[in-house]
Amino acid sequence: MMFAVRQLIRTVPALTRGFKTSVPRHGGGAWTYRTAPETPSKLTLFQAEVLGAFMWWWILYHLITEPEHITGEFPYPDPSKWTDQELGIPPDDED
Repeated sequence: MMFAVRQLIRTVPALTRGFKTSVPRHGGGAWTYRTAPETPSKLTLFQAEVLGAFMWWWILYHLITEPEHITGEFPYPDPSKWTDQELGIPPDDED
């Protein structure tokens, strides 16, 4: 954690520019103009992969073990067992 804070403190002077218009107002991060942004470090890429793998494991595990979150808690009723009165269908002998 301390390493990340130290690294952030070291990069703060690199983020400042001579012109105040070149610094993004609410965007944060370094500003680039017609150049590619810096490539992230291998550690950052590894951390992103681990976090993404954990996220997908969490989602798929809970979809498999707890499908009620999507399908609902109660079983769907069988429509073939509903009566005409429950469906609002009038009797055949009614004119």
